Amino acid sequence: MPEIRPTDTHWMRLALEQAALASEAGEVPVGAVLVKDGVLVATGRNAPVGQNDPTAHAEIAALRAAALALGNYRLDGCELFVTLEPCAMCSGAMLHARLKRVVFGAPDPRTGAAGSVLNLFAQDALNHQTQVQGGVLAADCASMLQDFFKPRRLNMNPVRDDALRTPDALFADVPDYPWKPHYLSDLSALAGLRMHYLDLGPADAHTTYLCLHGNPAWSYLYRTMIPVFAGAGHRVVAPDLIGFGKSDKPKKDGFHGFDFHRQVLLELVERLDLRNVVLVVQDWGGILGLTLPMDAPQRYRGLLVMNTTLATGELPLSAGFLAWRQWCEKNPEFDVGRLFARGNPQMTVPEWQAYNAPFPDRGHRAALRAFPPMVPEFADSPGAEVSRRAQSFWQHDWAGQTLMAIGQQDPVLGEPVMRALQKQIRGCSEVMLLPQAGHFVQEHGAPIAQRALQFFHPKA
Repeated sequence: MPEIRPTDTHWMRLALEQAALASEAGEVPVGAVLVKDGVLVATGRNAPVGQNDPTAHAEIAALRAAALALGNYRLDGCELFVTLEPCAMCSGAMLHARLKRVVFGAPDPRTGAAGSVLNLFAQDALNHQTQVQGGVLAADCASMLQDFFKPRRLNMNPVRDDALRTPDALFADVPDYPWKPHYLSDLSALAGLRMHYLDLGPADAHTTYLCLHGNPAWSYLYRTMIPVFAGAGHRVVAPDLIGFGKSDKPKKDGFHGFDFHRQVLLELVERLDLRNVVLVVQDWGGILGLTLPMDAPQRYRGLLVMNTTLATGELPLSAGFLAWRQWCEKNPEFDVGRLFARGNPQMTVPEWQAYNAPFPDRGHRAALRAFPPMVPEFADSPGAEVSRRAQSFWQHDWAGQTLMAIGQQDPVLGEPVMRALQKQIRGCSEVMLLPQAGHFVQEHGAPIAQRALQFFHPKA
């Protein structure tokens, strides 16, 4: 191994200063300096993120600056010092520039092209040979990289700047919700937002129960139904819509839209490869969920539908819903838990308080404000056209089984709305009436789930 010259450490420390500047800008901390005849000619630091340029590596920046300074793209007699072993792109550029010598600090076992993965500088067939020296202040260079990536490894899913994430501690005392959380943030529609979902039972189970909640609930709403389905050996998937539960919460009301939430659910079904699905819906879970099967009818075998509607924009919204929307507008900071308690006197205090857990302050409540006005009201409202197509699917093309459960005490989407929906679903003749249940039918969910097992699996 060639001996490290005293001057090499001097120039590498200057390169480390450039790397530190890159780190402060949020870039991977790599820095470079270019020297000729013992004189500093140019500097460079990583900037591919800030410049939206995949070629904006520290070495390339230094080469470009030096060529301009010297008035020649040939950099004969020059030496380049860089804190990280150069990649193939940068190594090729150095050879084209005909550098005399390249000195790097830390090796790069993944993309290094000066000896780690390959060694472009050792190709005798090339028309120019550049000397290469590695390991100069390697520990300092590696430490800077490690310090930069350490917090990112600890937080593999950072919160987007325009969103909030409810602290996990606020869910610690939620009763009857013992299940392991699952998260996705790489669905195309999510664009980096993190979505929470429950996924219980075997992935190859004969039937998957896909349970979709509405506003202002979250997957906690299905806590009495999930054990029944999972206990019978079925797979159960229960997501939290973005803005609800343990999912990320965009700060602005205007972020939320019908098409966005629908697309997220479509991509979730595809990503998890859900098959033989019994779609379980209520409230917005139905307004959105009832538009899903027509895009992949082969994935669905059944429908369990509770107090919801298809908002096609063709008929006026129910008086109960319009009153609810007006009340939400006048009371934007309403207590979610107490809303559940008023309609479900059988709930314990910890149970109804669990519905407040996702929304510790006003900033976390954008979805609660956005969803009531989002219900398609007119023929040209967002979501109305796709809902009309869904209506045609359920009337003419649906070939699966349907079980309807109606909470008869619901003033928002109660029995009159559900009876109208029943007429829109082909073969929907099995109806379970719950005289004691209100809008949030799942709070009486265990007997509904038992009835669903008998209905969808009569031989089990």
